[in-house]
Amino acid sequence: MQFITLDLEQMLQALNKLEATTQPKWGTMNAQRMVEHLTEMLIASAGNPIEGFNQLLIPEDKLPKMLAFLDSEDPMPREFKAPFAPEVYELKNEELELAIDELVEAWLNYEEYYETHPTATQMHPYYGMCDKTKWDRIHQKHFTHHFQQFGLVD
Repeated sequence: MQFITLDLEQMLQALNKLEATTQPKWGTMNAQRMVEHLTEMLIASAGNPIEGFNQLLIPEDKLPKMLAFLDSEDPMPREFKAPFAPEVYELKNEELELAIDELVEAWLNYEEYYETHPTATQMHPYYGMCDKTKWDRIHQKHFTHHFQQFGLVD
């Protein structure tokens, strides 16, 4: 599978196709919630965990299988329900454009965090303690998943 490149300019080109009224191909998130969800994941990966992100949510013996999935070319499954991404939510921003601005800020903070802390690791509830390389792969798969969900990439 072809995953997106983790390049802010390319990601913004895809996000420029997104309208507040864009309907997902699957799932219950609206366009703005999807952007805010991606932002939350960036924030969590840069040392500011969100609720539910501070512990492993799978049995430790399942971790090798999860890490093998992360390294694979398999896409993230559609309709996956994560406990840290509730279906009922309150939007944080007044409009989609502000949510995208917040995502850009979170991306820049993510990059700066790992420049400043190159050996840092942060917990992911399904992949355990992850360094920048693993987080990049998580974000690559995750952004691709949601960009496909809203028809921003093939």
